[in-house]
Amino acid sequence: MLLPFLRLLLLPMLLAAALPAAAQVTIDITEGVPDPVPVAIVPFTGEDREADRFGDDMAGVISADLERSGLFRALSEEAFLSRPEDADLRPNFNNWRVIGSHLLVVGKTSMQPDGRLHALFRLWDVLTQQQVVGVTYTTLPENWRRLAHKIADTIYKEVTGEEGYFDSRIVFVSETGPGDKRRKRLVLMDQDGARARYLTDGANLVLTPRFSPTKQEIIYLSYDRPNQPPSVHILNIDSDQREALGRFPGMQYAPRFSPDGDSVLITMTQEEGNSDIFSMDLGTRRLTRLTHTAGIDAAASFSPDGSRIVFESKRSGTQQLYVMNADGSDPRRISTGKGRFATPVWSPRGDLIAFTRILGGQFHIGTMRPDGTEARILDSAYHAEGPTWSPNGRVLAYFKQDSARDRRVGYSPGLWQVNIIGGAPRRIATETDASDPAWSPISP
Repeated sequence: MLLPFLRLLLLPMLLAAALPAAAQVTIDITEGVPDPVPVAIVPFTGEDREADRFGDDMAGVISADLERSGLFRALSEEAFLSRPEDADLRPNFNNWRVIGSHLLVVGKTSMQPDGRLHALFRLWDVLTQQQVVGVTYTTLPENWRRLAHKIADTIYKEVTGEEGYFDSRIVFVSETGPGDKRRKRLVLMDQDGARARYLTDGANLVLTPRFSPTKQEIIYLSYDRPNQPPSVHILNIDSDQREALGRFPGMQYAPRFSPDGDSVLITMTQEEGNSDIFSMDLGTRRLTRLTHTAGIDAAASFSPDGSRIVFESKRSGTQQLYVMNADGSDPRRISTGKGRFATPVWSPRGDLIAFTRILGGQFHIGTMRPDGTEARILDSAYHAEGPTWSPNGRVLAYFKQDSARDRRVGYSPGLWQVNIIGGAPRRIATETDASDPAWSPISP
């Protein structure tokens, strides 16, 4: 169980009158692929050996977070001409400008008498020689990694103007064993792959976990009885309590939560033999049928305001994407062009829909507008599927396999992420083969 922060305070600035309203170094993440901003992240100084170790580790996590976003380029410590000895003092900006740094991150750590970890960090704009932000945190030592993610989120927001996503988690399916006898378990980890924790024991096959947008809960499929449809379970990841929703014939994907977390979208096969989409109220367990066509309808996802639903359907003869109102009315096809489209998921910003496209013997991860325009492919592979959005709607995680026998991950794929504005996809480190990722909201 993650322990909450005990205190989060804004630090009064020594030179408050000189502070700008916003950083002069900014990144516009709405206009193409920006050049990464060079940033110098100095290991935080500690008042003793233990605090110094936390400071070094925190600086490493901050650096990795910012680098992984594709928007920042962390400069090597070997290039530093000096290392500030006191984070409260104004830096010598010439030493940082000459090595090409636009931003400078400094900080210090100390251990409180009650055993808590105290940390301060400051972000400086090297070009304007002004402090952008300074924050202090006090928390339990075991929360040091979350503290580093929060600092990275603060830097991201100050420079881009948008919320960060580093203090979040990803649940996925861990896969081990031979190809014909795969052992699949749910694993929860930080978004950077750290602090992995198994949520299931592998006794039953589990698939397609989804995070609740409002609670620390995950919904997933479990094949726990031979010759029976999979059962749907809700797991509270803090208390480890599990609740069974039932079995639903024809289900291949776990349900997705509504934006308020009070209902889920379910795909179920009716007597006529084809799959349709239903909404289930989690309080009453009442089912409402939303689609009524002869073609297979599946993999539904709500828009963030709950007014619309995107889903995949074969009603036109091939697997395509459709958008309908939340009550099932006015369905409209949005995917165009060659190939099949699957696994749509609406961005938390509401501006894009991520999808999987199958074309030309390959799988492709892409995005499009809710009306089907401006379709873009972000990655392609022998097999790639299951996009999931970061909490700020700027990054996609998914699983992929580059060949029939990928040399790096065996027979099963690994997890990847890509910034939707472009840039090279990046691998998320996992101890085992991995599939079916689902990104959490920002951690409470």
